Amino acid sequence: MEKIINVVMRAILGTIAMYFINTALARAGISLGVGINTFTVLTSGILGFPGLLALYGVGIYRSL
Repeated sequence: MEKIINVVMRAILGTIAMYFINTALARAGISLGVGINTFTVLTSGILGFPGLLALYGVGIYRSL
């Protein structure tokens, strides 16, 4: 049960972080294209901060 709560908390915090990062990037005029959907929420929930970095890394790679 503790592991499920941990994943849910990381997913919630990852979603909040994605929202604020996307907002900050949009204000700076950078369109990175990391959306908030089931895949990204699960990625940040299961992998945590490294998963969040991986999502934005893939977004940067796609924009090249």
